[in-house]
Amino acid sequence: MTSAKPIVRIIATGGSIAGIGPNRMDYILYPELGKHLTIQESLDRIPEVAEIATVRSEDLISVGSTAIGAPEWLNLTERINQTFTQETDVTGVAITHGTATLEETAYFLHLTVKSDKPVVVTGAMRPPTSFGTDADANLIDAVRIASCPEAGGKGVLTVLNNEIQCARDVTKANTLRVETFRPNELGFLGYADSDGQVVFYRAPLRRHTTNTPFDVASRTSLPRVDVVYAYAGADGLLVDAVRNNRSDGLILAGFGAGTFPPAMTRAAEEAVKEGIPVVLASRATAGRVVITPQKDQQGFIVSDNLLPQKARILLMLGLTLTQDRAQLQNMFYEF
Repeated sequence: MTSAKPIVRIIATGGSIAGIGPNRMDYILYPELGKHLTIQESLDRIPEVAEIATVRSEDLISVGSTAIGAPEWLNLTERINQTFTQETDVTGVAITHGTATLEETAYFLHLTVKSDKPVVVTGAMRPPTSFGTDADANLIDAVRIASCPEAGGKGVLTVLNNEIQCARDVTKANTLRVETFRPNELGFLGYADSDGQVVFYRAPLRRHTTNTPFDVASRTSLPRVDVVYAYAGADGLLVDAVRNNRSDGLILAGFGAGTFPPAMTRAAEEAVKEGIPVVLASRATAGRVVITPQKDQQGFIVSDNLLPQKARILLMLGLTLTQDRAQLQNMFYEF
């Protein structure tokens, strides 16, 4: 007797994976047109998906991911958690998303989804209307992984180019190439290849999903956290702008292991004195920012190895629970 196929809920948000370009040669101009396929139209391109799972699909929104931020994250988290609560037969959830902010959405979900079932975020670097599109293969891979029990308990995953990545570590590393998403220097988790297998070689160790204290179910907004980028000769102008705006927190993307121009550091110290948490991150693409006696005395928090855009998300969520510096610092070591 043949066992029932897994059930996967696909939640579409738009992005390149659904983009409509002006012609088959284009994979650059299509975002400016702002046109997208519906998720059903995307699925109609890949009838093979029915061999993998029973799919339930919906278009939650249909935008380029440059238009996605905290309100959309809260809405998406609510919809995913609602799915697992109300549709208990669902094996996993797949999210289609633009690649511009895919890594940020994935990490937010990694910290706020309250289920151990698979949640997989995918996108595409070339729209379905383009020669060499990766949209179809990435969508099939996402359904395959969301159908896979072994993908559960690993937090939110991403898949593009057949590579399964941890939402915490993945980042977009190239503007146009299909192999753009890279896992910092720590390595991706596994493969989803055309033999139909989903293979894992490692798993995330930092706390995620059901093992985090972040409950955003009743929230309609999140604390404002801004990012300021260090560069040679930078002064305190942008840090002062954030401070004068009374932002709730600040991420500084510094040189190397978290160093900054003197004037920028002085401005950041003033922000700390006024009660604004300041997290030191690095504009380098890999490695840790480590606390030192001087940084500790100055009242700074360090991001460990989180990239600035990911550190921002963790601080936003951390500030929903506490403003205590020690507790916030500990979050960067745990999540």
